[in-house]
Amino acid sequence: MEGHIIVCGDDPLGLRIIEQLRTAGREIAVVFSSSELNDAGIAKAAALICADDDDALNLEIALLARQLNPDVRVVARLGNSVLREAVALGNGPGAILDVADLAAPSVVEACLSRTTHSISAAGIEFVVSGTDAPRSATLREIFGDLAPIAVVRGENSPTPGEVVACPGRDVGVSEGDWTAMIGTAEELVAQGISVAPPVATTVEVGHHGARGYHQHRRKPLKRVLDAVRAFRDDVNPNFFKAFAASMALLLGATVLLRYSFNDAPTGMTFIDALYFSAETITTVGYGDFSFIDQPTWLRLFGVGLMFAGITSSAVLMAFVADLLLSRRIAQNAGLRKVRELQDHIVVVGLGTFGIRVVADLKAAGHDVVVIERSPDNRFLSSAAELDVPVIFGDATLPATLDSARIDDAVAVAVLTQSDMINIETGIVLRERLGARWKRSDTTPGVPVVLRVYDRALGAAVSQRFGFENVRSTVELAAPWFIGTAMGLQVFGTFSVGQQSFMVGGVEVAPGSELDGLRMAEMSTQTRVIAIARGPGNVQLHPRRDTQLFAGDTAYLVGPHRELLDTLHKGQRVTA
Repeated sequence: MEGHIIVCGDDPLGLRIIEQLRTAGREIAVVFSSSELNDAGIAKAAALICADDDDALNLEIALLARQLNPDVRVVARLGNSVLREAVALGNGPGAILDVADLAAPSVVEACLSRTTHSISAAGIEFVVSGTDAPRSATLREIFGDLAPIAVVRGENSPTPGEVVACPGRDVGVSEGDWTAMIGTAEELVAQGISVAPPVATTVEVGHHGARGYHQHRRKPLKRVLDAVRAFRDDVNPNFFKAFAASMALLLGATVLLRYSFNDAPTGMTFIDALYFSAETITTVGYGDFSFIDQPTWLRLFGVGLMFAGITSSAVLMAFVADLLLSRRIAQNAGLRKVRELQDHIVVVGLGTFGIRVVADLKAAGHDVVVIERSPDNRFLSSAAELDVPVIFGDATLPATLDSARIDDAVAVAVLTQSDMINIETGIVLRERLGARWKRSDTTPGVPVVLRVYDRALGAAVSQRFGFENVRSTVELAAPWFIGTAMGLQVFGTFSVGQQSFMVGGVEVAPGSELDGLRMAEMSTQTRVIAIARGPGNVQLHPRRDTQLFAGDTAYLVGPHRELLDTLHKGQRVTA
Protein backbone atom coordinates (compact mmCIF):
# COMPACT_ATOMS: atom_id res chain seq x y z
CA MET A 1 0.00 0.00 0.00
CA GLU A 2 1.01 3.60 -0.57
CA GLY A 3 -0.64 6.85 0.50
CA HIS A 4 -2.84 4.98 2.97
CA ILE A 5 -3.82 5.99 6.51
CA ILE A 6 -2.78 3.97 9.57
CA VAL A 7 -5.16 4.05 12.55
CA CYS A 8 -4.50 2.98 16.12
CA GLY A 9 -7.45 2.78 18.51
CA ASP A 10 -10.15 0.24 19.30
CA ASP A 11 -12.29 2.46 21.54
CA PRO A 12 -15.44 4.24 20.22
CA LEU A 13 -13.41 7.13 18.75
CA GLY A 14 -10.97 4.86 16.95
CA LEU A 15 -13.76 2.64 15.60
CA ARG A 16 -15.68 5.71 14.39
CA ILE A 17 -12.61 7.05 12.58
CA ILE A 18 -12.04 3.68 10.92
CA GLU A 19 -15.70 3.49 9.86
CA GLN A 20 -15.71 6.97 8.33
CA LEU A 21 -12.42 6.48 6.49
CA ARG A 22 -13.70 3.26 4.97
CA THR A 23 -16.96 4.96 4.01
CA ALA A 24 -14.91 7.68 2.31
CA GLY A 25 -13.10 5.02 0.30
CA ARG A 26 -9.69 5.52 1.88
CA GLU A 27 -7.23 2.68 2.25
CA ILE A 28 -6.45 2.08 5.91
CA ALA A 29 -4.36 -0.19 8.07
CA VAL A 30 -5.13 -0.84 11.73
CA VAL A 31 -2.39 -1.32 14.33
CA PHE A 32 -2.53 -2.02 18.05
CA SER A 33 1.12 -1.53 19.02
CA SER A 34 4.26 0.26 17.82
CA SER A 35 5.78 -3.06 16.71
CA GLU A 36 3.17 -3.29 13.93
CA LEU A 37 4.08 0.01 12.24
CA ASN A 38 6.56 -1.42 9.77
CA ASP A 39 4.19 -4.19 8.72
CA ALA A 40 1.44 -1.56 8.26
CA GLY A 41 3.66 0.32 5.78
CA ILE A 42 4.54 3.39 7.82
CA ALA A 43 7.31 4.27 5.36
CA LYS A 44 4.78 4.85 2.56
CA ALA A 45 1.75 5.95 4.59
CA ALA A 46 0.20 9.38 4.09
CA ALA A 47 -0.95 9.71 7.68
CA LEU A 48 -1.09 8.06 11.08
CA ILE A 49 -3.99 8.55 13.50
CA CYS A 50 -3.33 7.58 17.13
CA ALA A 51 -6.83 7.69 18.65
CA ASP A 52 -6.62 5.14 21.46
CA ASP A 53 -7.79 6.16 24.94
CA ASP A 54 -4.32 5.27 26.31
CA ASP A 55 -2.02 8.31 26.23
CA ALA A 56 1.08 6.15 26.71
CA LEU A 57 0.28 3.99 23.67
CA ASN A 58 -0.53 7.01 21.49
CA LEU A 59 2.69 8.74 22.53
CA GLU A 60 4.84 5.68 21.87
CA ILE A 61 3.39 5.05 18.40
CA ALA A 62 3.48 8.74 17.41
CA LEU A 63 7.13 9.19 18.38
CA LEU A 64 8.27 5.99 16.69
CA ALA A 65 6.29 6.77 13.54
CA ARG A 66 7.97 10.15 13.29
CA GLN A 67 11.37 8.46 13.45
CA LEU A 68 10.44 5.92 10.79
CA ASN A 69 8.87 8.46 8.42
CA PRO A 70 9.61 12.16 9.05
CA ASP A 71 7.09 13.21 6.36
CA VAL A 72 4.04 11.26 7.54
CA ARG A 73 1.18 13.32 9.00
CA VAL A 74 0.90 12.27 12.64
CA VAL A 75 -2.43 13.03 14.34
CA ALA A 76 -2.27 11.91 17.97
CA ARG A 77 -4.78 12.02 20.80
CA LEU A 78 -3.25 13.11 24.10
CA GLY A 79 -5.36 14.07 27.12
CA ASN A 80 -2.39 15.01 29.30
CA SER A 81 -1.82 18.73 28.77
CA VAL A 82 1.89 18.60 29.67
CA LEU A 83 2.59 15.82 27.16
CA ARG A 84 0.38 17.45 24.55
CA GLU A 85 2.26 20.74 24.64
CA ALA A 86 5.67 19.04 24.67
CA VAL A 87 4.92 16.71 21.75
CA ALA A 88 3.24 19.47 19.69
CA LEU A 89 6.52 21.41 19.58
CA GLY A 90 8.35 20.28 16.47
CA ASN A 91 5.83 17.55 15.71
CA GLY A 92 6.00 18.16 11.98
CA PRO A 93 3.00 17.53 9.71
CA GLY A 94 -0.17 16.71 11.60
CA ALA A 95 -1.53 17.76 14.98
CA ILE A 96 -1.76 16.76 18.64
CA LEU A 97 -5.42 16.86 19.68
CA ASP A 98 -7.44 16.46 22.86
CA VAL A 99 -11.01 15.16 22.65
CA ALA A 100 -12.06 17.31 25.60
CA ASP A 101 -10.81 20.49 23.90
CA LEU A 102 -12.70 19.65 20.72
CA ALA A 103 -16.04 18.60 22.24
CA ALA A 104 -16.35 20.73 25.40
CA PRO A 105 -17.53 23.93 23.62
CA SER A 106 -20.61 22.13 22.30
CA VAL A 107 -21.58 20.98 25.81
CA VAL A 108 -20.98 24.43 27.28
CA GLU A 109 -23.15 26.04 24.61
CA ALA A 110 -25.93 23.54 25.31
CA CYS A 111 -25.74 24.20 29.07
CA LEU A 112 -26.03 27.93 28.44
CA SER A 113 -28.84 27.43 25.86
CA ARG A 114 -26.73 29.25 23.31
CA THR A 115 -27.55 29.05 19.63
CA THR A 116 -24.59 31.15 18.53
CA HIS A 117 -21.31 29.59 17.40
CA SER A 118 -18.28 31.65 16.35
CA ILE A 119 -15.78 30.13 13.90
CA SER A 120 -12.78 31.85 12.28
CA ALA A 121 -12.02 30.95 8.67
CA ALA A 122 -10.35 32.80 5.79
CA GLY A 123 -9.41 35.55 8.24
CA ILE A 124 -13.12 36.25 8.83
CA GLU A 125 -15.11 35.66 12.00
CA PHE A 126 -18.15 33.69 10.89
CA VAL A 127 -21.11 33.33 13.21
CA VAL A 128 -23.68 30.55 13.19
CA SER A 129 -26.88 31.69 14.85
CA GLY A 130 -30.51 30.78 14.66
CA THR A 131 -34.01 32.03 15.20
CA ASP A 132 -37.60 30.91 14.73
CA ALA A 133 -39.03 31.62 11.31
CA PRO A 134 -41.39 34.59 11.82
CA ARG A 135 -43.73 33.47 9.03
CA SER A 136 -44.23 30.80 6.41
CA ALA A 137 -42.08 31.65 3.40
CA THR A 138 -38.85 30.66 1.66
CA LEU A 139 -35.52 31.19 3.40
CA ARG A 140 -34.55 33.72 0.72
CA GLU A 141 -37.70 35.78 1.36
CA ILE A 142 -37.02 35.89 5.10
CA PHE A 143 -33.21 36.07 5.33
CA GLY A 144 -32.08 37.32 1.95
CA ASP A 145 -28.63 36.12 0.88
CA LEU A 146 -27.62 34.63 4.22
CA ALA A 147 -26.40 31.04 3.91
CA PRO A 148 -28.78 28.58 5.62
CA ILE A 149 -27.09 25.82 7.61
CA ALA A 150 -30.04 23.87 8.94
CA VAL A 151 -33.78 23.94 9.49
CA VAL A 152 -35.36 22.14 12.43
CA ARG A 153 -39.02 21.65 11.63
CA GLY A 154 -41.43 22.98 14.27
CA GLU A 155 -44.90 22.03 15.42
CA ASN A 156 -46.54 23.75 12.44
CA SER A 157 -44.60 21.55 10.02
CA PRO A 158 -45.86 18.18 8.71
CA THR A 159 -42.62 16.58 10.01
CA PRO A 160 -41.88 18.23 13.40
CA GLY A 161 -38.37 17.62 14.71
CA GLU A 162 -36.89 16.85 11.28
CA VAL A 163 -33.45 18.40 10.68
CA VAL A 164 -32.80 19.58 7.11
CA ALA A 165 -29.05 20.06 6.60
CA CYS A 166 -27.80 22.85 4.34
CA PRO A 167 -31.13 23.59 2.61
CA GLY A 168 -31.26 25.81 -0.45
CA ARG A 169 -32.33 29.44 -0.07
CA ASP A 170 -35.56 28.65 -1.93
CA VAL A 171 -36.63 25.96 0.56
CA GLY A 172 -39.88 26.84 2.29
CA VAL A 173 -40.22 26.98 6.06
CA SER A 174 -43.26 27.15 8.30
CA GLU A 175 -43.82 29.70 11.03
CA GLY A 176 -41.95 28.53 14.12
CA ASP A 177 -39.38 26.38 12.28
CA TRP A 178 -35.93 26.84 13.80
CA THR A 179 -33.53 28.17 11.17
CA ALA A 180 -29.73 28.31 11.61
CA MET A 181 -27.84 30.72 9.35
CA ILE A 182 -24.17 31.52 8.87
CA GLY A 183 -22.55 34.85 8.07
CA THR A 184 -20.68 37.67 9.69
CA ALA A 185 -22.17 39.17 12.84
CA GLU A 186 -23.11 42.31 10.91
CA GLU A 187 -24.94 40.32 8.23
CA LEU A 188 -26.93 38.34 10.79
CA VAL A 189 -27.92 41.42 12.78
CA ALA A 190 -29.00 43.16 9.58
CA GLN A 191 -31.47 40.32 8.98
CA GLY A 192 -32.86 40.52 12.51
CA ILE A 193 -30.97 37.52 13.96
CA SER A 194 -29.55 38.19 17.42
CA VAL A 195 -25.88 37.34 17.98
CA ALA A 196 -24.78 36.52 21.51
CA PRO A 197 -21.28 37.54 22.62
CA PRO A 198 -18.68 34.76 22.54
CA VAL A 199 -18.27 32.54 25.58
CA ALA A 200 -15.00 33.04 27.45
CA THR A 201 -12.87 29.91 27.54
CA THR A 202 -10.01 28.74 29.66
CA VAL A 203 -6.44 29.19 28.57
CA GLU A 204 -5.24 25.93 30.06
CA VAL A 205 -6.72 22.96 31.84
CA GLY A 206 -4.73 20.13 33.35
CA HIS A 207 -2.32 19.70 36.22
CA HIS A 208 -2.36 23.43 36.85
CA GLY A 209 -6.13 23.86 36.78
CA ALA A 210 -7.47 26.64 34.59
CA ARG A 211 -6.70 30.25 34.04
CA GLY A 212 -8.79 33.00 32.58
CA TYR A 213 -11.98 32.65 34.60
CA HIS A 214 -13.58 35.00 37.05
CA GLN A 215 -15.72 34.10 40.02
CA HIS A 216 -19.29 35.22 40.43
CA ARG A 217 -19.47 37.55 43.44
CA ARG A 218 -22.48 37.67 45.72
CA LYS A 219 -23.73 40.84 47.37
CA PRO A 220 -22.61 41.40 51.01
CA LEU A 221 -26.15 41.05 52.39
CA LYS A 222 -26.60 37.80 50.48
CA ARG A 223 -23.32 36.47 51.90
CA VAL A 224 -24.44 37.31 55.45
CA LEU A 225 -27.84 35.66 54.98
CA ASP A 226 -26.21 32.59 53.44
CA ALA A 227 -23.79 32.39 56.39
CA VAL A 228 -26.68 32.58 58.90
CA ARG A 229 -28.61 29.89 57.06
CA ALA A 230 -25.48 27.73 56.82
CA PHE A 231 -24.89 28.07 60.59
CA ARG A 232 -28.50 27.19 61.31
CA ASP A 233 -28.32 24.11 59.09
CA ASP A 234 -25.02 22.94 60.56
CA VAL A 235 -25.96 23.23 64.24
CA ASN A 236 -27.48 20.22 66.00
CA PRO A 237 -31.02 21.26 67.06
CA ASN A 238 -30.33 20.03 70.63
CA PHE A 239 -27.53 22.59 70.90
CA PHE A 240 -30.06 25.37 71.36
CA LYS A 241 -31.80 23.43 74.16
CA ALA A 242 -28.49 22.86 75.96
CA PHE A 243 -27.51 26.50 75.48
CA ALA A 244 -30.86 27.66 76.86
CA ALA A 245 -30.46 25.39 79.91
CA SER A 246 -26.96 26.79 80.56
CA MET A 247 -28.20 30.36 80.30
CA ALA A 248 -31.11 29.60 82.65
CA LEU A 249 -28.67 28.09 85.16
CA LEU A 250 -26.39 31.13 84.95
CA LEU A 251 -29.19 33.69 85.30
CA GLY A 252 -30.90 31.75 88.12
CA ALA A 253 -27.64 31.52 90.08
CA THR A 254 -26.97 35.22 89.48
CA VAL A 255 -30.34 36.29 90.91
CA LEU A 256 -30.04 33.92 93.88
CA LEU A 257 -26.53 35.09 94.80
CA ARG A 258 -27.47 38.74 94.33
CA TYR A 259 -30.08 38.53 97.11
CA SER A 260 -28.76 35.64 99.27
CA PHE A 261 -24.97 35.94 99.39
CA ASN A 262 -23.75 37.57 102.66
CA ASP A 263 -20.84 39.83 101.84
CA ALA A 264 -20.65 42.63 104.43
CA PRO A 265 -21.28 45.45 104.38
CA THR A 266 -23.36 45.68 101.17
CA GLY A 267 -23.68 42.12 99.78
CA MET A 268 -23.24 41.43 96.07
CA THR A 269 -24.05 43.58 93.10
CA PHE A 270 -25.57 41.98 89.98
CA ILE A 271 -22.20 42.16 88.23
CA ASP A 272 -20.49 40.44 91.19
CA ALA A 273 -23.22 37.79 91.27
CA LEU A 274 -22.93 37.18 87.53
CA TYR A 275 -19.16 36.96 87.76
CA PHE A 276 -19.21 34.56 90.75
CA SER A 277 -21.88 32.38 89.09
CA ALA A 278 -19.83 32.14 85.89
CA GLU A 279 -16.61 31.14 87.67
CA THR A 280 -18.47 28.60 89.81
CA ILE A 281 -20.24 27.02 86.81
CA THR A 282 -16.96 26.80 84.91
CA THR A 283 -15.14 25.65 88.10
CA VAL A 284 -12.48 28.32 87.63
CA GLY A 285 -12.55 29.64 91.20
CA TYR A 286 -10.14 32.57 91.21
CA GLY A 287 -10.46 32.93 95.03
CA ASP A 288 -11.98 36.44 95.08
CA PHE A 289 -15.36 34.99 96.21
CA SER A 290 -16.07 31.89 98.32
CA PHE A 291 -18.97 29.92 99.79
CA ILE A 292 -16.93 29.09 102.94
CA ASP A 293 -18.63 31.64 105.22
CA GLN A 294 -22.12 31.26 103.74
CA PRO A 295 -25.11 29.40 105.22
CA THR A 296 -25.15 25.64 104.81
CA TRP A 297 -27.96 25.63 102.26
CA LEU A 298 -26.07 28.13 100.09
CA ARG A 299 -22.90 26.07 100.33
CA LEU A 300 -24.86 23.00 99.22
CA PHE A 301 -26.29 25.07 96.37
CA GLY A 302 -22.73 25.92 95.37
CA VAL A 303 -21.85 22.22 95.22
CA GLY A 304 -24.85 21.53 93.02
CA LEU A 305 -24.04 24.54 90.87
CA MET A 306 -20.52 23.28 90.23
CA PHE A 307 -21.72 19.81 89.16
CA ALA A 308 -24.47 21.31 87.00
CA GLY A 309 -21.93 23.70 85.51
CA ILE A 310 -19.51 20.90 84.62
CA THR A 311 -22.32 18.92 83.01
CA SER A 312 -23.74 21.81 80.98
CA SER A 313 -20.26 22.96 79.91
CA ALA A 314 -19.37 19.45 78.76
CA VAL A 315 -22.60 19.17 76.79
CA LEU A 316 -22.06 22.56 75.16
CA MET A 317 -18.45 21.72 74.26
CA ALA A 318 -19.62 18.45 72.75
CA PHE A 319 -22.08 20.30 70.54
CA VAL A 320 -19.43 22.88 69.58
CA ALA A 321 -17.01 20.08 68.66
CA ASP A 322 -19.75 18.40 66.64
CA LEU A 323 -20.44 21.71 64.91
CA LEU A 324 -16.80 22.30 64.03
CA LEU A 325 -16.37 18.74 62.84
CA SER A 326 -19.55 18.76 60.78
CA ARG A 327 -18.61 22.09 59.22
CA ARG A 328 -15.19 20.73 58.31
CA ILE A 329 -16.62 17.59 56.78
CA ALA A 330 -19.23 19.63 54.95
CA GLN A 331 -16.58 21.94 53.58
CA ASN A 332 -14.40 19.03 52.46
CA ALA A 333 -17.37 17.45 50.71
CA GLY A 334 -18.38 20.73 49.11
CA LEU A 335 -21.70 20.97 50.93
CA ARG A 336 -21.05 24.36 52.52
CA LYS A 337 -19.94 25.92 49.25
CA VAL A 338 -23.04 24.64 47.50
CA ARG A 339 -25.26 26.46 50.01
CA GLU A 340 -23.65 29.73 48.98
CA LEU A 341 -24.39 29.33 45.27
CA GLN A 342 -27.34 30.51 43.24
CA ASP A 343 -28.35 29.76 39.64
CA HIS A 344 -25.52 27.24 39.40
CA ILE A 345 -24.80 24.51 36.86
CA VAL A 346 -24.42 20.89 37.98
CA VAL A 347 -21.82 18.71 36.23
CA VAL A 348 -22.01 14.95 36.84
CA GLY A 349 -18.67 13.19 36.29
CA LEU A 350 -15.21 14.65 36.86
CA GLY A 351 -13.13 13.06 34.12
CA THR A 352 -10.87 14.62 31.51
CA PHE A 353 -13.93 15.86 29.66
CA GLY A 354 -15.84 16.91 32.76
CA ILE A 355 -13.06 19.08 34.19
CA ARG A 356 -12.69 20.85 30.84
CA VAL A 357 -16.41 21.65 30.73
CA VAL A 358 -16.25 22.83 34.36
CA ALA A 359 -13.31 25.11 33.59
CA ASP A 360 -15.05 26.60 30.54
CA LEU A 361 -18.23 27.25 32.52
CA LYS A 362 -16.19 28.96 35.23
CA ALA A 363 -14.43 30.99 32.57
CA ALA A 364 -17.84 32.14 31.35
CA GLY A 365 -18.60 33.40 34.87
CA HIS A 366 -20.99 30.67 36.05
CA ASP A 367 -21.09 28.88 39.39
CA VAL A 368 -20.60 25.11 39.06
CA VAL A 369 -21.21 22.13 41.35
CA VAL A 370 -19.71 18.72 40.53
CA ILE A 371 -21.17 15.33 41.48
CA GLU A 372 -18.51 12.62 41.49
CA ARG A 373 -18.65 9.04 42.76
CA SER A 374 -14.98 8.47 43.53
CA PRO A 375 -13.23 10.36 46.37
CA ASP A 376 -9.92 9.35 44.75
CA ASN A 377 -10.60 11.12 41.46
CA ARG A 378 -7.35 12.59 40.10
CA PHE A 379 -9.02 15.83 39.00
CA LEU A 380 -10.11 16.86 42.50
CA SER A 381 -7.09 19.14 42.85
CA SER A 382 -8.02 20.89 39.58
CA ALA A 383 -11.58 21.35 40.85
CA ALA A 384 -10.18 22.82 44.09
CA GLU A 385 -8.05 25.29 42.12
CA LEU A 386 -11.19 26.34 40.26
CA ASP A 387 -12.97 26.74 43.62
CA VAL A 388 -15.64 24.27 42.48
CA PRO A 389 -17.41 22.25 45.23
CA VAL A 390 -17.56 18.50 44.72
CA ILE A 391 -20.40 16.36 46.06
CA PHE A 392 -19.47 12.69 46.43
CA GLY A 393 -22.27 10.29 45.68
CA ASP A 394 -24.52 8.66 43.10
CA ALA A 395 -26.30 11.25 40.96
CA THR A 396 -29.32 8.97 40.59
CA LEU A 397 -30.06 9.16 44.33
CA PRO A 398 -32.35 11.91 45.68
CA ALA A 399 -30.02 12.64 48.63
CA THR A 400 -27.10 13.38 46.28
CA LEU A 401 -29.24 15.60 44.07
CA ASP A 402 -30.51 17.43 47.15
CA SER A 403 -26.93 18.04 48.28
CA ALA A 404 -26.17 19.58 44.89
CA ARG A 405 -29.34 21.71 45.17
CA ILE A 406 -30.58 20.38 41.87
CA ASP A 407 -33.88 22.23 42.24
CA ASP A 408 -32.00 25.56 42.14
CA ALA A 409 -29.76 24.63 39.18
CA VAL A 410 -30.16 26.32 35.79
CA ALA A 411 -28.53 23.48 33.81
CA VAL A 412 -27.16 19.95 34.26
CA ALA A 413 -24.40 18.23 32.24
CA VAL A 414 -24.09 14.45 32.70
CA LEU A 415 -20.58 13.56 31.51
CA THR A 416 -19.48 10.28 33.08
CA GLN A 417 -17.60 7.72 30.98
CA SER A 418 -20.54 5.27 30.95
CA ASP A 419 -23.38 5.67 28.46
CA MET A 420 -25.72 3.64 30.67
CA ILE A 421 -25.01 5.75 33.76
CA ASN A 422 -25.52 8.94 31.77
CA ILE A 423 -28.83 7.76 30.34
CA GLU A 424 -30.05 6.51 33.73
CA THR A 425 -29.09 9.81 35.35
CA GLY A 426 -30.86 11.73 32.59
CA ILE A 427 -34.08 9.78 33.16
CA VAL A 428 -33.89 10.41 36.92
CA LEU A 429 -33.34 14.12 36.27
CA ARG A 430 -36.30 14.23 33.91
CA GLU A 431 -38.54 12.89 36.66
CA ARG A 432 -37.03 15.16 39.31
CA LEU A 433 -37.25 18.39 37.32
CA GLY A 434 -40.86 17.79 36.32
CA ALA A 435 -42.34 20.80 34.56
CA ARG A 436 -38.91 22.47 34.40
CA TRP A 437 -37.66 19.66 32.16
CA LYS A 438 -38.45 21.45 28.90
CA ARG A 439 -38.76 24.99 27.70
CA SER A 440 -42.20 26.51 27.40
CA ASP A 441 -43.75 29.90 26.81
CA THR A 442 -43.65 30.59 30.57
CA THR A 443 -40.36 28.97 31.65
CA PRO A 444 -36.91 28.76 30.06
CA GLY A 445 -36.51 25.17 31.24
CA VAL A 446 -33.41 23.48 32.62
CA PRO A 447 -31.12 22.15 29.85
CA VAL A 448 -29.94 18.60 30.59
CA VAL A 449 -26.94 17.69 28.43
CA LEU A 450 -26.09 13.99 28.12
CA ARG A 451 -22.76 12.67 26.90
CA VAL A 452 -23.42 9.48 24.92
CA TYR A 453 -20.47 7.99 23.05
CA ASP A 454 -22.48 5.80 20.70
CA ARG A 455 -24.03 7.99 18.01
CA ALA A 456 -26.88 5.60 17.14
CA LEU A 457 -27.70 5.03 20.80
CA GLY A 458 -27.69 8.78 21.42
CA ALA A 459 -30.16 9.37 18.60
CA ALA A 460 -32.44 6.60 19.85
CA VAL A 461 -32.35 7.88 23.42
CA SER A 462 -33.08 11.41 22.26
CA GLN A 463 -36.12 10.29 20.29
CA ARG A 464 -37.46 7.85 22.90
CA PHE A 465 -37.08 9.98 26.03
CA GLY A 466 -37.24 13.48 24.57
CA PHE A 467 -33.69 14.59 25.42
CA GLU A 468 -32.93 17.71 23.42
CA ASN A 469 -29.20 17.92 24.15
CA VAL A 470 -27.44 14.61 23.56
CA ARG A 471 -23.81 15.11 22.64
CA SER A 472 -21.43 12.47 21.31
CA THR A 473 -17.79 13.39 21.95
CA VAL A 474 -16.86 10.81 19.33
CA GLU A 475 -19.09 12.47 16.74
CA LEU A 476 -17.69 15.92 17.53
CA ALA A 477 -14.03 14.90 17.66
CA ALA A 478 -13.72 12.32 14.86
CA PRO A 479 -13.92 14.89 12.01
CA TRP A 480 -10.94 16.78 13.45
CA PHE A 481 -8.76 13.65 13.42
CA ILE A 482 -9.87 12.56 9.96
CA GLY A 483 -9.69 16.01 8.39
CA THR A 484 -6.24 16.74 9.80
CA ALA A 485 -4.97 13.31 8.71
CA MET A 486 -6.20 14.02 5.18
CA GLY A 487 -4.27 17.28 5.14
CA LEU A 488 -7.39 19.44 5.35
CA GLN A 489 -8.10 22.53 7.40
CA VAL A 490 -10.70 21.94 10.11
CA PHE A 491 -11.94 25.10 11.79
CA GLY A 492 -14.69 23.86 14.06
CA THR A 493 -17.59 21.56 14.78
CA PHE A 494 -20.99 22.41 16.24
CA SER A 495 -24.45 20.91 16.63
CA VAL A 496 -27.89 21.97 15.45
CA GLY A 497 -30.56 19.82 17.02
CA GLN A 498 -29.00 16.36 17.09
CA GLN A 499 -27.08 16.94 13.82
CA SER A 500 -23.32 17.61 13.93
CA PHE A 501 -21.77 20.06 11.46
CA MET A 502 -18.19 20.91 10.56
CA VAL A 503 -16.49 23.94 9.01
CA GLY A 504 -13.41 23.20 6.92
CA GLY A 505 -11.28 24.50 4.11
CA VAL A 506 -9.58 22.82 1.14
CA GLU A 507 -7.21 24.09 -1.51
CA VAL A 508 -8.47 22.99 -4.93
CA ALA A 509 -5.80 20.88 -6.61
CA PRO A 510 -5.35 21.02 -10.40
CA GLY A 511 -7.39 18.33 -12.10
CA SER A 512 -9.31 17.45 -8.94
CA GLU A 513 -13.05 16.92 -8.98
CA LEU A 514 -13.57 20.41 -7.57
CA ASP A 515 -11.49 22.10 -10.29
CA GLY A 516 -14.02 23.89 -12.53
CA LEU A 517 -17.02 22.82 -10.45
CA ARG A 518 -19.91 25.30 -10.13
CA MET A 519 -21.63 25.92 -6.80
CA ALA A 520 -24.88 24.49 -8.16
CA GLU A 521 -23.10 21.16 -8.71
CA MET A 522 -21.84 20.86 -5.13
CA SER A 523 -23.26 18.27 -2.75
CA THR A 524 -26.73 19.26 -1.62
CA GLN A 525 -25.68 18.83 2.01
CA THR A 526 -22.62 21.07 1.91
CA ARG A 527 -22.41 24.80 1.48
CA VAL A 528 -19.51 26.98 0.38
CA ILE A 529 -19.46 30.05 2.61
CA ALA A 530 -16.38 31.70 1.11
CA ILE A 531 -13.77 31.30 -1.62
CA ALA A 532 -10.25 32.69 -1.24
CA ARG A 533 -8.69 33.35 -4.66
CA GLY A 534 -5.51 34.89 -3.31
CA PRO A 535 -4.22 37.09 -0.51
CA GLY A 536 -6.93 39.57 0.46
CA ASN A 537 -9.32 38.31 -2.23
CA VAL A 538 -12.14 36.53 -0.39
CA GLN A 539 -15.59 36.11 -1.95
CA LEU A 540 -18.36 35.60 0.61
CA HIS A 541 -21.53 33.61 -0.09
CA PRO A 542 -20.71 32.68 -3.72
CA ARG A 543 -23.63 32.41 -6.13
CA ARG A 544 -24.83 29.22 -7.79
CA ASP A 545 -22.98 29.97 -11.05
CA THR A 546 -19.64 30.68 -9.32
CA GLN A 547 -16.90 28.21 -10.31
CA LEU A 548 -13.97 26.84 -8.34
CA PHE A 549 -10.55 26.81 -9.96
CA ALA A 550 -7.21 25.26 -9.13
CA GLY A 551 -5.44 27.24 -6.41
CA ASP A 552 -8.67 28.47 -4.83
CA THR A 553 -9.32 27.69 -1.19
CA ALA A 554 -12.94 26.79 -0.59
CA TYR A 555 -14.42 27.15 2.90
CA LEU A 556 -17.34 24.82 3.45
CA VAL A 557 -19.85 23.90 6.13
CA GLY A 558 -22.06 20.84 6.39
CA PRO A 559 -22.57 17.47 8.10
CA HIS A 560 -19.07 16.17 8.58
CA ARG A 561 -19.46 12.97 6.55
CA GLU A 562 -20.56 14.80 3.40
CA LEU A 563 -18.13 17.62 4.06
CA LEU A 564 -15.14 15.29 4.41
CA ASP A 565 -16.12 13.62 1.15
CA THR A 566 -16.30 17.00 -0.60
CA LEU A 567 -13.01 18.14 0.91
CA HIS A 568 -11.37 14.91 -0.22
CA LYS A 569 -12.53 15.57 -3.79
CA GLY A 570 -10.49 18.74 -3.78
CA GLN A 571 -7.32 16.68 -3.44
CA ARG A 572 -8.20 13.75 -5.64
CA VAL A 573 -6.72 14.00 -9.11
CA THR A 574 -8.97 12.45 -11.73
CA ALA A 575 -7.56 9.96 -14.18
